[in-house]
Amino acid sequence: MFVIIGFLFSMACIFGVYIGHGGNIGVVLKALPFEMTTILGAALGAFLINNQMKVVKAAFKGMAGCFKGSHFTKDRYLQLLALQYDLLQKARKEGLMAIEQDVENPDQSPVFKKYPTIASDHHVVEFITDYLRMMVSGNLNAHEIEALMDAEIETHHQEAHAPVAAVGRLAGGLPAFGIVAAVLGVVNTMGSVGQPPAVLGGMIASALVGTFLGILLAYGVFEPIGGLMEQKVEESGKEFQCIKTTLLASMQGYSPATAIEFGRKVLFSDVRPSFSELEGHVKGKKA
Repeated sequence: MFVIIGFLFSMACIFGVYIGHGGNIGVVLKALPFEMTTILGAALGAFLINNQMKVVKAAFKGMAGCFKGSHFTKDRYLQLLALQYDLLQKARKEGLMAIEQDVENPDQSPVFKKYPTIASDHHVVEFITDYLRMMVSGNLNAHEIEALMDAEIETHHQEAHAPVAAVGRLAGGLPAFGIVAAVLGVVNTMGSVGQPPAVLGGMIASALVGTFLGILLAYGVFEPIGGLMEQKVEESGKEFQCIKTTLLASMQGYSPATAIEFGRKVLFSDVRPSFSELEGHVKGKKA
């Protein structure tokens, strides 16, 4: 919602001031289809050349996701922390082998079913169950598991940042494609030097629209979208950090209640539940 409001406000200020100062919007509108086709067509071609198809798909998905609200809410993190509490509490009371079936078949686990928001995210479920499985097996110590977690989180970070970098490169190239469109317009104008000054003036104005659009698309559209995509990537990474911190605290001997407090502390402040909120949520689910 705010993304759309931001775009509308930006365009209203740019074109409103232009029209207010006596600018002829007709010149811009007349050149718009041709210049946009040249600039966006060239940019899309370069974008496809510059990126693997998986990155292209992820970039389009990430750009579309910018127009949706974040699903990393306080309620989601309450569910995540409560899920880990239930699993760790079960393991503490009944032994690590008691959660083996929950780990091996999370789809059938009554513990996971209590938290549908988390259970429906297979990436998060896989991350939790993989490391709980290692804890159950007892073959790795806390330091070895921490190193493995860090490596996996870093891989996730690199993979998630590839579309962000791709959009950033696209934004960086758009002004140059705007210049290409403008140069073509100038070439066309120079081939018509015998035309009256009014006609030549219109052709030069149309050519300059290309430069304007390239810069506008770069810094008014794709650069902000790339920045928002990066923020969403950082937001998604916090979830894995929360899981890592909680499980490692448990492995180091802390009680489930203390372990989830470790996990709560790594969350961003705007979505971090308070101690009392988390305690009430855990007790409520337990009841």
